[in-house]
Parts: sequence; structure tokens; C-alpha cells
Amino acid sequence: MTYSELFAEVRALFSEADVSNVKEHLAFQFNITGEGEGIFYAEVKDGKLSVEPYEYFDRDVIFTCSAETLLKIAKGKTDPVLAFTLGKLKVDGDIDKALVLKEFIKK
Repeated sequence: MTYSELFAEVRALFSEADVSNVKEHLAFQFNITGEGEGIFYAEVKDGKLSVEPYEYFDRDVIFTCSAETLLKIAKGKTDPVLAFTLGKLKVDGDIDKALVLKEFIKK
């Protein structure tokens, strides 16, 4: 899987997320390692989620993982807390804000 394919799939999956109950500004950066390597961000602002293929310098959290792990999380097949516990997801930044990632997951 290429970075472009991964980004398009994650963007489509996250676009289905209901973030209307997220009242704070959030900025997550995703650093993908291995196949599909690259960086993109997801931002919740004014109750809307945007996902863009850029680095976000004023981010709250950086998630680092493989494309496979991120897709499993985005599809609701892997819990992000479990992925973190198993060492498949690295989290740098505000842990409380990182937990909001669960709002992005397909239910």
C-alpha cells in the first residue's frame, strides 16, 4: 500500500466519525512507519474533522504506528489503547486528548 492509498482510506474512514460532541480543538499527527510511510494530520475544530496530508506543528498528540495498525484502529478492529499497550502504537503528547481518538473509530 502506498502513502496515497493509505491516506485516502484513512481520510474516508475518519470522515464518517461523529465529532460533534468534541468541544475542544484537537490536532493529531500520524507518523506512519514502514509500508506507506508518511505523515498526515487530523484536526477537530468547531465540531468538524479535517484530515490533511501535512505535518501539523502545533499538535496535541503524535501517533506513530504502521499503516496496518492504523487501518485496524480506524476500522474498529483494534482498540487504540490495546495497540498502545502491545507496543504497536506510540503516543507522544497529551494522553487525555489522545484518548479522543476513539471518537474517530468506525463503530
